Amino acid sequence: MPSVSALRLPPPFEPCGEHIGVTLGDARALFTTRRGGRSRGPYASLNLGVLTDDDPAAVAANRALVEREHAVRLAFGHQVHGARVARRDAAGSGAGPDAEVDGHATAVPGVAPAVLSADCLTVAIAAPGAVAAVHAGWRGLAAGVIAAGVRAVRELGHDGPLQAAIGPGAGVCCYDVGEEVHARFAAHGAGARRGRHLDLKAIAARQLEAGGVATVHDLGLCTICSDPGLFFSHRRDHGTTGRQGGLVWLSR
Repeated sequence: MPSVSALRLPPPFEPCGEHIGVTLGDARALFTTRRGGRSRGPYASLNLGVLTDDDPAAVAANRALVEREHAVRLAFGHQVHGARVARRDAAGSGAGPDAEVDGHATAVPGVAPAVLSADCLTVAIAAPGAVAAVHAGWRGLAAGVIAAGVRAVRELGHDGPLQAAIGPGAGVCCYDVGEEVHARFAAHGAGARRGRHLDLKAIAARQLEAGGVATVHDLGLCTICSDPGLFFSHRRDHGTTGRQGGLVWLSR
């Protein structure tokens, strides 16, 4: 199994221990892999998803490990493939872990908005003094979760240039969908599809740019066909799998 440091990551992405990091101005984003945790079986080993059949104690330990290694407090919610993005205040309150949200935004140092995936995209958005993380599968992209994430950062009062990073997710190489799904993205033209395959990352990048994001970085790794020891994949593993995370926080 190759180490993360052996991967050919596109700049400015870089290995961060067993995970992948990127600096976005005064923010830091992290895309976790499935390595370095305590879960076992199909959830081995850094499963961050509580809504799986993994041992809850192992998931809690995995989340605590990420918090401890990066000196942050993770902000999670209950993802429903929608477009709601919660705001987190100085107390870390706002939408709780059971709230139905597909993203979080904050202007509070030490709070890391976090979303989970196992083929959907995780997207980090950063402006000077504010950050957001959103969970974006095809339903979320169609519902407008990207625009909601950008709006949340702007509503926190920050008008500076925005940057974004698109983490690992189902690539156009592997993401086969029906015509009813392609029809939802017809406005994106031929660049959004390759035969029956949908390009979630190209769609997300276009939506970010349309929202005024000046710089968009795409990790370019597919969760379905990458080394199975690197990422969880719902499609590849037929639904029995863990969840990796995408998180972002103010680093200075």
